[in-house]
Amino acid sequence: MNDPVSRRTGSPRWLLVLFGIALLLCGAAFAAGGARLASLGGSWYYLGAGVLLLLAGVQYARRRPSALAWLGLVFIATVIWALAEVGFDYWQLFPRLVVIAALTMFGLLLAPRIGALGAKPAYGAAGLLFVALLGTLGLAFVPHGVTRPSSGIAAAAPAAATDAAPVADWQYYGRTPNGTRFAPFDQINKSNVQQLQVAWTFRTGRDTKGSSEDQNTPIQIGDTVYACTPHNVVFALDADTGAQRWKFDPQAKSPLWQRCRGVSYFDAAATPATAVPAAGNTAPAPVAPPADGSCAQRIVMTTIDSRLMQVDAKTGTPCAGFGTNGSVDLKAGMGQVDPGFYFQTSAPTVMRDLVIVGGWVWDNVALGEPSGVVRAFSAHTGALVWAWDMGNPALTGEPPAGESYTRGTPNVWSTPAFDDKLGLVYLPTGNATPDFWGGTRSKAAEEYSAAVVALDIRTGRERWKFQTAHHDLWDYDVPSQPALYDVRGKDGGTVPALIQTTKRGQIFMLDRRDGTPIAEVQEKPVPQGAAEGDHLSPTQPYSVGMPTIGANKLTEADMWGTTPFDQLLCRIAFKQLRYEGEFTPPGLTKSLQYPGFYGGMNWGSSSIDERNGLLIVNDMRVPQVVQLIPRDETERRIAARKGGADGHAGLATQTGTPYGADKNMFMSVLGVPCHMPPYGAMTAIDLNTRQIVWQVPMGTVKDTGPLGLRTGLSMPIGMPTLGGPTTTEGGLVFFAGTQDYFLRALDASNGDELWKARLPVGAQATPLTYVSPASKRQFVVVSVGGTRGSPDRGDYIVAYALPKAN
Repeated sequence: MNDPVSRRTGSPRWLLVLFGIALLLCGAAFAAGGARLASLGGSWYYLGAGVLLLLAGVQYARRRPSALAWLGLVFIATVIWALAEVGFDYWQLFPRLVVIAALTMFGLLLAPRIGALGAKPAYGAAGLLFVALLGTLGLAFVPHGVTRPSSGIAAAAPAAATDAAPVADWQYYGRTPNGTRFAPFDQINKSNVQQLQVAWTFRTGRDTKGSSEDQNTPIQIGDTVYACTPHNVVFALDADTGAQRWKFDPQAKSPLWQRCRGVSYFDAAATPATAVPAAGNTAPAPVAPPADGSCAQRIVMTTIDSRLMQVDAKTGTPCAGFGTNGSVDLKAGMGQVDPGFYFQTSAPTVMRDLVIVGGWVWDNVALGEPSGVVRAFSAHTGALVWAWDMGNPALTGEPPAGESYTRGTPNVWSTPAFDDKLGLVYLPTGNATPDFWGGTRSKAAEEYSAAVVALDIRTGRERWKFQTAHHDLWDYDVPSQPALYDVRGKDGGTVPALIQTTKRGQIFMLDRRDGTPIAEVQEKPVPQGAAEGDHLSPTQPYSVGMPTIGANKLTEADMWGTTPFDQLLCRIAFKQLRYEGEFTPPGLTKSLQYPGFYGGMNWGSSSIDERNGLLIVNDMRVPQVVQLIPRDETERRIAARKGGADGHAGLATQTGTPYGADKNMFMSVLGVPCHMPPYGAMTAIDLNTRQIVWQVPMGTVKDTGPLGLRTGLSMPIGMPTLGGPTTTEGGLVFFAGTQDYFLRALDASNGDELWKARLPVGAQATPLTYVSPASKRQFVVVSVGGTRGSPDRGDYIVAYALPKAN
């Protein structure tokens, strides 16, 4: 029997049936997933929308006019639900509305063919939806969730560019011992930064295979830039041209986690040997400078196979008078150290005539890993001057024969800062391994994990400590270098402050003289319910006097996806997890940890725009799923797989404890985070008012995307960031640590992007900037080796500068 509607419209039946099937499939997915979500106590929207989509699908396949009404009801209900749940948040609305709007648009185009609506109104409504969809997609290419200054920042405009710009070295990892990464140069400024161009490029030739990552921030001394590769090969480069002056290869090897975040510098000729070793230590031998003048200035470095070394800054030749032929064995006094289990990833800290060295250990493998002892060596001779063993404070030198420093104590793997005037060095501490079970931790581990500790530079004795997380079971070690800056006090004077960023997104402001909080800190109750044999702290410290970045408590409505389907699966996954907010304890059922153990903030550290008193900090927002695995099951899984445990993802053995720990990022089936964007941002905080001045998402999906596919789309969704920012007198913030392959310059006053340059691959290192003493040109230099989120790797060091004057 012929269908009168088909005869009237000339509609091919298969088109209506095909659209009906599409609606049925969408409705089935919504209804099935929605029923599961509702059973978990989640939103009923998906179940209701799924039933309506099923009805619409059946009616379209049967060519019934009522089909459009059912579909229109889904669209109207979806708009109302979405706005009620997330308001006008663009990225939250995107997966909720776009697919439903597209289905409704196609339904309108087919409406005349089933007699549901006349052609003119149907096509007009479809056209409006089409324009709205195009506009919505267009909005994906502009930043959202942006905070702008409510008023201008009171600061003088940058001075005009001049060849007489101040000349100063980028001598330390954070440029100065203060760790603020502020460069007092304004040759490159907001008015001319758009003119930056590549000045030179250097290729290190490093091996880009395996687990190595380039995280190096070079240093600059006079007319030379010094950089290192993840395998500790050091290069000296001409600061103006990038030409290689020398190369030193220590032939360092480690089976994993190859890192070199930087090298340090020591001027032996200008620094007298004044270090007095603690009681019982052997005094450093008198310094007799080489007759040929070699090693008057030195590059100080550590290696991935646990050596402290010095080479001549002019030639790259090992300094024979330092240690044994230029090398000190850092494994001395450490007891058993398996390959790859102990070394320093960050640059050693040179202060006065001392070299301070902490150490990194392979997380989560076993109890009793190498000690977290911090040691000071004579920068002239390599002799041990003092040791700080938090598990045995009475041991200030080398351990007695046959003994070792206290094993399993928290370590210092990040970069210290120091105040020479106060005579204090500030140590950001990690936590005692393993990370996710602490039932047998020592008194020292309980006191010093995830803390900032001030030691006397001369003696290494503790002066004060401040803990940022108690009984840390979340890998919330303090990853960032402290920033030292004087802030306005209550009486109108200044207070010497220490600003410490953390993985938790908490920012602590302390009086660096005694560790007393300047910005208020409160102890707040946190979730309880430790695994058997462990315990929890009833409270945790919150820096309520400073903004918290990216640490809001997640809800089901915060779950996200690129489509409503993966968003629905993420909502189901969220409701299946045990989550009570921050400090949800690890247990035998899967729990959600947010902020995650990558941060918050990480080793890239912060920068302070000293001209305006702005703290500039980047973050990442990536939750993890954590589950404790009973010992028998852990051993079974280990035996069934090949290779060793991974300390940062997957199953960690935690040998010697009742549990292993399985931990992974909370991702959708499409390989994108299960919670709403942004996943990384840059924030400016006024250190006087302690309020956020501006915040912008950092990075686009141009070089990444769902299922690991590169989208090529410059959507500034805000991606996880790694590496740190650099600020300048020219009113700029330079940053390269995004998932897309760009070096950017932001306006320090409002966060606007003023310039960006395409890099050969991604970068996760902090840029440095300097003025060459020879050419008087200001350069911005970044090490470009690839990002953790991309398989692309490189061996580039790229320098940018303004065009040469004619």
